[in-house]
Amino acid sequence: MTSVQPAEEILDIVDEHDRVIGQAPRGEAYARGLRHRCAFILVRDAAGRVFVHRRTATKLVFPSMYDMFVGGVVGAGESYDDAALREAEEELGVRGLPRPVPLFKFLYEGDGGPGPTWWSYVYEVRCELAVEPQPEEIDWYGFLTDAELEARLGAWEWVPDGLAAYERLKAHRTG
Repeated sequence: MTSVQPAEEILDIVDEHDRVIGQAPRGEAYARGLRHRCAFILVRDAAGRVFVHRRTATKLVFPSMYDMFVGGVVGAGESYDDAALREAEEELGVRGLPRPVPLFKFLYEGDGGPGPTWWSYVYEVRCELAVEPQPEEIDWYGFLTDAELEARLGAWEWVPDGLAAYERLKAHRTG
């Protein structure tokens, strides 16, 4: 059995209203700035701490940066909900995770100029299982309290889409 390389994974390409308008391999979608779909899952442990990790240097986008979400691209024909569960279980290295709870969706447009753009569905899930993150995806991880996470926002280099999702999540919770 051969596995598909990440750059070869087929994604749905979507318009500004999140309607499918075509398909392309992930590498091409990234290189050409084609709008696609992503799932972002905030993972909390039994104590309510947030799973935070540093991406490996080999990632296609945002290598070696920190993220407070697990997740990734939604495959062609896949639902956001299915992608959220698949990505969370894959990245955490667990099976039997509860289905992540969908919170809201937004269009990430990078710095507002031409460049990367994707529809981003934000989820939350509680993971009470022992995590074994994929070494090809994650090279460091820890569970941080909300205060510890906030204290590191200015000190660590965070993935910009995760930071955008986190700011929207905080606004979502306050009203």
